[in-house]
Amino acid sequence: METHIDNLVKLQAVELERAGLNQALRALPGEVALAESALAAAQGKSADISSALSREDSLRTRLEREIAGHRQKAARFRTQLDTVKTPEQAEAIEHEIRFETAEADRLEEEEYASLERSEAQEPMLAAAREQVESLAEALEKTQARIELRRREFAAQLASLDVERESLRKLIAPEWLSRFDRLCASRGTGIVPAENQQCTGCRMGLRPQAWNELREGQLIACDSCQRLLYWDPAMAPAPKAPQPEAIPGAGRAVRRPRSAGA
Repeated sequence: METHIDNLVKLQAVELERAGLNQALRALPGEVALAESALAAAQGKSADISSALSREDSLRTRLEREIAGHRQKAARFRTQLDTVKTPEQAEAIEHEIRFETAEADRLEEEEYASLERSEAQEPMLAAAREQVESLAEALEKTQARIELRRREFAAQLASLDVERESLRKLIAPEWLSRFDRLCASRGTGIVPAENQQCTGCRMGLRPQAWNELREGQLIACDSCQRLLYWDPAMAPAPKAPQPEAIPGAGRAVRRPRSAGA
């Protein structure tokens, strides 16, 4: 392979590796964002459960206050029964006692239901807080791992940049300008030709162009305009010679007909 072709091929390999590293580098913050999102969701869930428990505590405090008020009213009405003088007054007071007692009982049932809800939510809160701690640790590990990978990628890119500049100095300006223009528009500037096709766009090559490539020339694809080269090392291995067929071999032997046939 000609020296300028070899240098272009090496430069293309460096450019592709640099592009892959830059893409991987740009994807790194996404991993941290995913870990942060998971932690934020767990923190939100924990906060919601904690708020629900606080509301239940406030509800029970209010219910206890109201229950005590109804019990006190019922007690006062019972005291008044000793001073009533008519059956009508006694009936009215007993009605009030029944109402206050019923309200106190109803509120106590609400308080008990609230307590059951809290007992069900407390294990959920403990699990949510444990998950928050776990995800917080995972986020720290992810941040440390991503920072390490970022430094590794940066070091690799710095090394590739040095190699890239060294190769560019070895390539003639007209070829380099054409290569850069193709890389900007096509993603790659030079690709190998295989089986009489451009491996960049899979367009077939004219026989004359294929012969020129096999002679070691660098040509442009008629379809995508990428620079094409031929690498003899990539040529398919020749098929093993097949044994020459013997006339009549493999045919079934015809049996002679019997006399009575």
